[in-house]
Amino acid sequence: MALRITGLGEEIAAVTGLPWNIPLEEWPEDPLLAEKRGISRHIVRLVRSTDDPDSEVYAVKETVSEFANREYKILRELKQLDSPSVQSIAVIEGRTDKNGEELPCALVTRFLPYSLPFRVVLSDKQVTAEDVTLMANALALLLVRLHLLGFWWGDCSLSNTLFRRDAEGYAAYLVDAETGEFQKSLSVGQREHDLEIAHFNVAAELEDLQLSGVLYPGLDPIRASTALIKRYHRLWSALKDRQVLDPTDRHAVERAMRQLHDLGFAVEEVSVSMEEGENAGKLVFQPKLVAAGYHKSRLRELMGLDTEELQAKRLLASFDRFRGREKSPKPPLSDSAKRWLDEVFRPTVSLIPPELEGRIELAQFFHETLEHRWYLSERAGHDVGLEFAAKSYVAEILPYRRDSGVDVRVDGAIQ
Repeated sequence: MALRITGLGEEIAAVTGLPWNIPLEEWPEDPLLAEKRGISRHIVRLVRSTDDPDSEVYAVKETVSEFANREYKILRELKQLDSPSVQSIAVIEGRTDKNGEELPCALVTRFLPYSLPFRVVLSDKQVTAEDVTLMANALALLLVRLHLLGFWWGDCSLSNTLFRRDAEGYAAYLVDAETGEFQKSLSVGQREHDLEIAHFNVAAELEDLQLSGVLYPGLDPIRASTALIKRYHRLWSALKDRQVLDPTDRHAVERAMRQLHDLGFAVEEVSVSMEEGENAGKLVFQPKLVAAGYHKSRLRELMGLDTEELQAKRLLASFDRFRGREKSPKPPLSDSAKRWLDEVFRPTVSLIPPELEGRIELAQFFHETLEHRWYLSERAGHDVGLEFAAKSYVAEILPYRRDSGVDVRVDGAIQ
């Protein structure tokens, strides 16, 4: 049986060199990578493409050929649609061990930098009820985005999701699409079925954490899971339901659009019409086509920075304040954006010393520095300034951050 690797051309060289003639459960795994690997029904390993600690990290999963090829194609389609999901890299078939015995097919995906499984996040001693709520909100938003694309997940759970910090919240990414499928559009029944699965899975996962003693006391797993479903319904209603507006209010449509922008969605197509019948004379605002990532797209176009949605919203707010202080007549928007990057953003993130690089995303560092500045200024009774706040953050907080799974310094020691 000949080894066959199907995948992205630029990645083939990297995955070809992995030990495909050895069962996956026998592969050596870096302890730091093992910690970032969530629970799976399959054997999964996180591996680097080379011995270089800075080389690309891949997730390798053993499964059957039919499922591997199907999931590979689904993940590719999800990424092409700009959906929050991991990127499929390759399918490896025809594996045999040194004795010629057949080994399972393998699916390779690119590991998502700065992401952690929910068990690692929620096992932190400092996790609060708000953290659980924020993670549930992120998962609800992910499910809404998938349903807008006509994708039925079929196994929505915390375990099948990776979480990244996004300003004061989290961003959720689909990591397992084995049971999913695309439809032209999802019916109410299909969406509700997905929600029923999510409700059961999330409640069971949180209950398991609670019983194992790693979750803080007082959490109600059922209530937390129900909150996710409620959040989903609120988001879906805001994006899909029509709004009846006051026709005499000339800013009503603008506010309706802005509400969707605040949720992180761009309105690509909308219907605005005058109502007839019972609500005659009323103005009806009906979103027809919405796309996620409103602030993220605006920041990318303006600054060339690629961030999460809430991070982008925070950076844009900083830029808006910066531009608001510029003298009239205002320069072109692009000129102001370049000045903000050169005078505010880059000087701030450049204060991260080499030995602490990679512990936190740059956009997240900037956001948390702004939060730290507010805290220090409140304590001092005056504005301490961005540079002072950034240096304080680097000294007092950054050494203990582990967003990327790196070692944490505690009292001068590495643990």
